[in-house]
Amino acid sequence: MEYTRLGSSGLKISRIALGCMSFGLSERGADQWSLGDEAAEPLFRQALELGITFWDTANVYSGGTSEEIVGRALRKYTDRDSIVLASKVFFKMHDGPGGSGLSRKAILENIDASLARLGTDYVDLYQIHRFDPETPVEETMEALHDVVRAGKARYIGASSMWAWQFAKLQHAADLGGWTRFVSMQNQYSLLQREEEREMFGLLADQGVGSIPWSPLAKGRLARPWDERGTQRAKVDPLHARYDPEENHPIVDAVRRVAEARGVPMAQVALAWVLRNPVVDAPIVGPTRTQHLTDAAAALDLELTDDEAAALQEHYTPRPPSGY
Repeated sequence: MEYTRLGSSGLKISRIALGCMSFGLSERGADQWSLGDEAAEPLFRQALELGITFWDTANVYSGGTSEEIVGRALRKYTDRDSIVLASKVFFKMHDGPGGSGLSRKAILENIDASLARLGTDYVDLYQIHRFDPETPVEETMEALHDVVRAGKARYIGASSMWAWQFAKLQHAADLGGWTRFVSMQNQYSLLQREEEREMFGLLADQGVGSIPWSPLAKGRLARPWDERGTQRAKVDPLHARYDPEENHPIVDAVRRVAEARGVPMAQVALAWVLRNPVVDAPIVGPTRTQHLTDAAAALDLELTDDEAAALQEHYTPRPPSGY
C-alpha cells in the first residue's frame, strides 16, 4: 500500500479508501445488497491486511447502520488510532429542523449521533455530503469549526457540488478565521470527467485533495459492456446513470487495455483515476474480496500516455451528476 498526505494537510491516508456504503443491516431498512457484520468481516480484515487504513462512511448510509458496523469493526479487528475514519452530514436522518441540511443545529446534532453510532470520541474527517442552499455558508463553516475545536473532528471535507459553491464555502472560512476544507469527495471516473473542467483546477490551487467516489462507475468499468456483475449492479437505481450507449466505446477501450496488459479491467480504470495529480485516494466500495485485491493492485499499474489517450478518446461532455 502507498500512503500520501490528504491535500496540503498533515493527515496521512492510504491511497485506496475503503468505502463503507456497502455495509448495512437489512432488517433496519438497508438495501438488499448491503452486507451485515458477518458478511462484511472478510472485507474489513482484507482491508487491514492490504494496508487500507482510510475508511469512509456517512450517517445516511443504510439509515445509520453502516456507521454502527464500521464502529464494531474498529473495535473488533483493529484499534482506533490505526484508522483514518471519515463520515458525513447533510441528507435526511429524521423529520424536524435538525434532521437534515447544514444548519448549526443539524451539524452539532448529527456529529454527536454519528460518534455514538461509531463508538468513538472523534472522526478524523467530517464531510458535508452536499451543499445546502438554504443555510448561510457562514453558519455552516462556523459550526464545522466548532466541531473541530471541540475535538470531535480533526479535519473537515466536502463532497459533490459546483466549484463556485466550494469556493464560496472556503472563502467564508477565510473571512471568519475558521477551519478550511482539506478534501473534496467528488464523482470521478472514465465515464464522468466533468470535474476536470473547474473543480480540479480549484482543488489544485487551494491545496485540497480529491478522494473520488464511484471511480469504477458502480462497476460499469470493471466488466465488459454486456456483462452484469454484482447483485448491487442489478438493483441499484443509480447504476443506470452509467448505462447510456455513449459509454460503450469507453468500456470497450478499458477492456482492450486490460486484455493487452493481462490484468482485470478494474485495475486499468482505477490506475487511470490515480494518474490525476489532484487525486489522493479513490474510494472503493467492495462487496467481494476481489474488489479490494484489484484496487490495491492498481497502484502498481502505470499506464502509458498512449494507453491513457486511448481510454480518454471516446469521452463526450455530459451534465455533471450526483449533486
